[in-house]
Amino acid sequence: TKYRGKVLSRAMLRDMEKIMRDVCTIQDVTLAEFNGETDHVHLLVEYPPTVQLSKLINSLKGVSSRRLRKRYPQIKTHWIGKKGQLWSPSYFAGSVGGAPIEVLKRYIEQQQAPH
Repeated sequence: TKYRGKVLSRAMLRDMEKIMRDVCTIQDVTLAEFNGETDHVHLLVEYPPTVQLSKLINSLKGVSSRRLRKRYPQIKTHWIGKKGQLWSPSYFAGSVGGAPIEVLKRYIEQQQAPH
């Protein structure tokens, strides 16, 4: 989230997972695992080389931000930034071509979700 603001609840993360799965389906990408905390999310994504990662992430952030704002108007007061952005413009992406998928899934599953 923008400035790591602690704005995401368990319900928001459940909705966000659905939103992000929908975006991935439209982009012909597989969301293999999803989890998040109050201020960030982890996604394990399988995508073909034809997908531009920056465009995928832009879609995931843009669509999730718009839909969460519509569904949870009360969180607007927590959003930071002149434009009320939910997400920071930055992201981390790492390639894990050689790591066993189950190890990666366990890592994401073990993140501390909000109560």
